[in-house]
Amino acid sequence: MALATRTARGGRPERPPPTPVRLWRSTIGKKTVMAVSGALMLLYLVFHMLGNLKVFFGPDDMNGYAHWLRTVGEPVLHHEWFLWLARVGLLAAVVAHGVAAYQLSRRDIAARPVGYRHRRARTSYATRTMRWGGVILALFVVWHLLDLTTGHVNPNGEAGRPYENVVATFSTWYGNAIYGVAMVAVGLHVRHGFFSAAQTLGAGSVGRDRALRLTADALALVLTLGFLAVPIGVTTGIVE
Repeated sequence: MALATRTARGGRPERPPPTPVRLWRSTIGKKTVMAVSGALMLLYLVFHMLGNLKVFFGPDDMNGYAHWLRTVGEPVLHHEWFLWLARVGLLAAVVAHGVAAYQLSRRDIAARPVGYRHRRARTSYATRTMRWGGVILALFVVWHLLDLTTGHVNPNGEAGRPYENVVATFSTWYGNAIYGVAMVAVGLHVRHGFFSAAQTLGAGSVGRDRALRLTADALALVLTLGFLAVPIGVTTGIVE
């Protein structure tokens, strides 16, 4: 008869792992981590889009907003502390989201090592491209930081002048192309991710699914158009 509990060396009962570890090891735990981290990133995207739209109000407004972000919390927080705390929190959410997504993907493959005989598409385009979309967004984040944060790949690259840097990057064809592809990926990722996160966190039901899908569609569309409005404004000369 098999023992009900595992034993460590020496015959002593092995202690079960802490609850957070057990939760992380479970599929539902990883899905919950993805949902919560995704919600945090979505909140960031909304505020980031609103901040980007300040470019339409001129350099003083946008550059002033960028300066204000560095002074949030003063004098309790030192200069730029809030910004760095936000960056660290966002990085933690991105890493947790990516690791959970990768491990869930590996579990899915392990559970179905033999491919399906019928390859007819059963899911939406956004669902089928979530993995590639995540890779595209990860690469874009690196480019975006080098472009508008450090300025290494920006034609202007002047610290403290985000308005001028934005105009410079979207005055190039490659800046518009990279940004456009990434924002389409953002929209598809948000469209599928919002609905999946709502399901994981218990907000989904037979009566609510339609409303959640409509909300996901609307949110994805608003974010995509809101972000794309900036390069379009520069290209058309509205922002200069």
